[in-house]
Amino acid sequence: MERMRRVAGAVVGSAVGDALGAPFEFGPQGAFSARFPAPGGGGEMCGGGGWEPGEATDDTQMAVLVAESLLERGALDPPDVFARFRRWAASGPKDIGLQTEDVLTNGMPWDLAAAVHFQVNRRAAGNGSLMRATTSAVRFAPAGRAATMAAARTLAALTHGDRAAWEGTAVFHELVRVTLADADPLAALPDVLDAVHPGHRARYATVLAPDWHPGLATEFNGAVWPCLGSAVWALRTTGSYEDAVRAAIDLGGDTDTVAAVTGGLAGAYYGLEAIPTRWTEPLHVPLPGSDGRVLRLPELLDLAHRLAGRNSQVPPAHPTLVRRTGP
Repeated sequence: MERMRRVAGAVVGSAVGDALGAPFEFGPQGAFSARFPAPGGGGEMCGGGGWEPGEATDDTQMAVLVAESLLERGALDPPDVFARFRRWAASGPKDIGLQTEDVLTNGMPWDLAAAVHFQVNRRAAGNGSLMRATTSAVRFAPAGRAATMAAARTLAALTHGDRAAWEGTAVFHELVRVTLADADPLAALPDVLDAVHPGHRARYATVLAPDWHPGLATEFNGAVWPCLGSAVWALRTTGSYEDAVRAAIDLGGDTDTVAAVTGGLAGAYYGLEAIPTRWTEPLHVPLPGSDGRVLRLPELLDLAHRLAGRNSQVPPAHPTLVRRTGP
């Protein structure tokens, strides 16, 4: 498959999963299929819970902010990404994770805010850095495994002080990179796990194992481990983009984020053409704090093309971020 079809599939697929899952957030298992029992029947971009039909949430909004920083700055510029996040948080988005909100509004500088939050709360392994990672995964894929995983960790550390979130985001970056290179991400998992920090490798090996399923999760899927594990499970146990995203939403819980992560990976795997047009036509991404700007399919495709346009060099992580890693 042409690489650009996979790139576009990843970017659009993540946004579609986000918008499909949003109305079912914190609902019970099976709610999506109970309402839409026949795949292909239409109407699934139903809206609800404060969301318009096809409206993407903070997951995709933050992914766009990351993408635009990378494109406009020409490299990974952590202070710039954090400043964009902070302006967005101050603009009153419809949804924002509690941890992310605290980090972005506590008034501390970009290289201390997440670390201090973690030191105080000792809980920062949510999926909030994973949910926004598809655009950066696409951007850094040409730079190779070490660089793409390093970029993921640096971006995750801006809002999540627990290294568990860093490692989950790094694994996702690498799975997308492998998929864009026409390789099988599931077959690559053993090698990817070898690149995970030793202190976190066993836990990720558990949730990414072939015999793991979301019923074995020991945490709510708003945590980074079961969220990533559920996305890989959905890809492994289904045969199409549509079925993978349906399976992710039917897990219940943090449906928009699990479906966004699943959609990014499945979109890269199956390509743009596999995403139903009945889902892409109503898709839109409002950007709070940007004077009413809304991205629809043409703008998302343009963003995907620009992200894939050229290689991006990854500077070393800021020393403060390195020193203040989680356990």
